[in-house]
Amino acid sequence: MWILLRESVLSLVFLCAWDVVVVVMFQIFHQDWMEQPTLPISLIGSALVLFMSFRNNTAYNRWWEGRTLWGAVTNNSRSFARQAGTILRGCPDLACAMAAYPYALRGALGRLDATDDIMRLLPDSMKAGIAGKVNVPAAILFEIGLRVDAESRRLGIDGALQGQVDRILSDMSNAQGGLERIRNTPLAIQFSVLPKVVAVVFCIILPLSMVQTLGWITPLGSSLVGLLFVALDKIGNDLQDPFSATPHGMPMLAISRTIEIDLMQSCGLPAPPPLTPVRGIQA
Repeated sequence: MWILLRESVLSLVFLCAWDVVVVVMFQIFHQDWMEQPTLPISLIGSALVLFMSFRNNTAYNRWWEGRTLWGAVTNNSRSFARQAGTILRGCPDLACAMAAYPYALRGALGRLDATDDIMRLLPDSMKAGIAGKVNVPAAILFEIGLRVDAESRRLGIDGALQGQVDRILSDMSNAQGGLERIRNTPLAIQFSVLPKVVAVVFCIILPLSMVQTLGWITPLGSSLVGLLFVALDKIGNDLQDPFSATPHGMPMLAISRTIEIDLMQSCGLPAPPPLTPVRGIQA
């Protein structure tokens, strides 16, 4: 809440300044042309609310679907660690490789450099397999699949049991595909531009329709209503890209660290501490 208010303070200052200009021009200089009927602004406001509600719902659905898919990645990573410990009779290299996967996925979705985390966790035997690959997360899953097949053959594991592990990898690949679909299919530009333009026009006209009724307290009422529309527009913009490196984006680094901790502890390997929020914001 405080983040939203802090980011909207500049808009609030401009709204108040314009409202004061309207009140002074109307009350002191008697510019009667500034008194406008309330019906047009009511119609514009109603249409704007409906459009913003649709846009914000669409943006939130994108954000929530992304969070759901990341939850699937988390759960499948834990299931993989359990299967590696039981069916494959314990395989720390596979756990480390799977711990590197969410960092690679975070880097691909956020267009970030995750090389350090990947190289830190990925076994040396798999590093050559992902070198030069465009889709590093998919390459890691492929290398894990090859290692699972090799271990299954070495241990003489039944094909049905191996299939359980393969299904987990397939589920993770499906979740990755859903995340990539969200990342590569942004909302139409009209969803960003049109609400902002109409909201600006609305905030300019709003005090003109309120000054006759509210008089000197017009800046109070008009600014609060205008701030509400500005905040609604900003919420929609913030949620449109769930993988952005902003306070409103998904905490992919924290999720990746959580997965790493769970996998390392399941194999008895040293695990890093959880990430702590900075000013209440999780990275």
